[in-house]
Amino acid sequence: MDIESPDKLIELLDRHAYLADRGLATAAFLALRMGRPLFLEGEAGVGKTELAKTLGTLLKAPLIRLQCYEGLDAAQALYDWDFARQLLHLKAAEAAGITDAARLEGEIYDRRFLIARPLLKAVETQPSVLLVDEIDRADDEFEAFLLEVLSDFTITIPELGTIRARTPPVVVVTSNRTREVHDALKRRCLYHWLEHPSFDREVAILLRRLPGCTEELATQVARTAERMRQAGLVKPPGVAETLDWTEALLTLGARELDPDLAAATLGAALKYREDIAAVLGNGLLSHG
Repeated sequence: MDIESPDKLIELLDRHAYLADRGLATAAFLALRMGRPLFLEGEAGVGKTELAKTLGTLLKAPLIRLQCYEGLDAAQALYDWDFARQLLHLKAAEAAGITDAARLEGEIYDRRFLIARPLLKAVETQPSVLLVDEIDRADDEFEAFLLEVLSDFTITIPELGTIRARTPPVVVVTSNRTREVHDALKRRCLYHWLEHPSFDREVAILLRRLPGCTEELATQVARTAERMRQAGLVKPPGVAETLDWTEALLTLGARELDPDLAAATLGAALKYREDIAAVLGNGLLSHG
């Protein structure tokens, strides 16, 4: 798909109910045009992962997600051999009286016994959107490995040879900044920091994503979320949480933010007992 400008990308994202500001749209447009990974950093729930999903939808490309975590290594991200199937194949060959060791070795390291993990899938799938989610949760060693893969999108499998992407995937790397990601990886990418949306944009997002939401409810939820983000909570709500909270309120028939109903559903927006206690204790649910 030829996207000729950031404004056009804003329009396309809007068609899929993702309301991007010009800064984010410009960064994403440049990443697409320049063939560079897009590094998105910001608080959890501000729309980093959702942007990758929406790009996959509008580009008509499958989203391939690599969820990062402590201890993630190259094998878990690249490929693995299906040892159980290899063993069954060897037993079947033995039962059939096949004893040629060279032949058997060649057969068990055939492509059909290879399990493609996200990075290999992204290299082999044309086109694709590769989401490397929460890179800040992975170890330094994995960062260095990822940098090598992103440099040329080439993966070498000793038993099969080298696999190279004919068309590199669109890459979105996200970080919640639980730790600093090394400069080497950031330099490989185009960087953008995602803020919590402005009040008006959050109201627009709620109304767009939840068709049954009244403007009054969206306005009151967005205003309350704004106060929560200024209250020094352990984990203030992101857009994802305000959407969940509003959906919970709508499920219970709310058309405005009734304080009692808001308190009963607060667990949809806040995930720490201390935060819930602070919000209730400081009267932050009052929209008067």
